[in-house]
Amino acid sequence: MLVLSRQRNETIMIGDEVEVTVIDIRGDKVRLGINAPREVTVHRKEVYEAIKRENQAAAQVQPDASASPDSAGSPPAQQPRPTVKVVDMSKTPRNKPRRPRDESAAGGSQNA
Repeated sequence: MLVLSRQRNETIMIGDEVEVTVIDIRGDKVRLGINAPREVTVHRKEVYEAIKRENQAAAQVQPDASASPDSAGSPPAQQPRPTVKVVDMSKTPRNKPRRPRDESAAGGSQNA
């Protein structure tokens, strides 16, 4: 494990496209800002592990062998379909584009 020391507003580069910046330090908590391309997923480790468990559980769900599809290609109506939760990694809050801050709205009108 590489261990680096950084102060507030200092940045660490991971590869050519990922920037990790120390935003704030309060007591034993450090706030980090992460700039990464959309195709790079970024999660806290505990969230990543929960997503991984959910996806593994979803992959283990097997359809009922007695529920053979009818001629239209869909299962019979009396057989319930298994519930599978799919996590779309591209729709995480980290990947939402930020709107530029409107400075004129924040300061109010200065027309005299």
